[in-house]
Amino acid sequence: MSKIVVYAIGGNALAPPDGSSDGEHALVLAKVMSDVVDLLEAGWSVVLTHGNGPQVGELMSLDSDVSHSMDAWVAATQGMIGHTLSLQLNSILKHRHRPERTAVVLTRVLVDENDPAFALPTKPVGPVLSAQEVMERDWDIATTVHGPRRVVASPLPKTILDLDVIRTLVEQRAVVICGGGGGIPVVEQERHYNGIPAVIDKDRLSSLLAVDLNAEALIISTGIQSVYTNFGQEDQVEHRHLSLNEAKKHLEDGQFPAGSMGPKINSMLEAITAQPSMRSILCQPGDALSAMRGDAGTTLSQDD
Repeated sequence: MSKIVVYAIGGNALAPPDGSSDGEHALVLAKVMSDVVDLLEAGWSVVLTHGNGPQVGELMSLDSDVSHSMDAWVAATQGMIGHTLSLQLNSILKHRHRPERTAVVLTRVLVDENDPAFALPTKPVGPVLSAQEVMERDWDIATTVHGPRRVVASPLPKTILDLDVIRTLVEQRAVVICGGGGGIPVVEQERHYNGIPAVIDKDRLSSLLAVDLNAEALIISTGIQSVYTNFGQEDQVEHRHLSLNEAKKHLEDGQFPAGSMGPKINSMLEAITAQPSMRSILCQPGDALSAMRGDAGTTLSQDD
């Protein structure tokens, strides 16, 4: 069986936040597709995960029916985005005369209903709310830089309920598109699964998936080419390699903020802590194969 790589795509790489289409995002998506084909041709089995923030926000702003729960919105965007990725990738694979085809899996992820995140929802979802909506909606609402928005919990993923299905598809050499938006959040109550209003971090889910699949590599594809310290300052430093201890120290020093690079670094650390032999890589779309060789991006490892 081929080596497995879990490749995580950010939601903003798939569509602009306003739901429009432009050449820049089409180019980013083309680079993602190129990465997937390059990895397949290098002998890897590829599992794709993806974000969905802009897409969920757009759907929520277009639909006045507030009865839809967050788990339903995540499921809807998993299908929409998975369909788009599948069509494009299958077309490329057919054109390149490759044997692989894609499979899209609606992925449910079990979370703990007692996770501390539920006591303090912080994840903004959906559009900016009007004053009337703030008064009428029975939601947790927070003031953001853009205005008042609904916020939900972001609990840690515990168990990927569809893991065996994903694993079987990988064994059949499918390019599996799964775990969209961090997975559909569910809790188990009296032996029944129920959806719950929450958003699971996509990178944390990707890390868990890589570990559970015994993947040889995790790639987090993002908008910057590498991990930096003192980012944006005159003395910023680009890191092609970081050890586990170095990354932890930079986290403690506040180099990787919770709202941006922090969750990505934490996810990469979790992967190599659970599976020390795994390659844990951050790079920009189009650089996946170079990053695998250590010529681009940033690789985290156990070694100092």
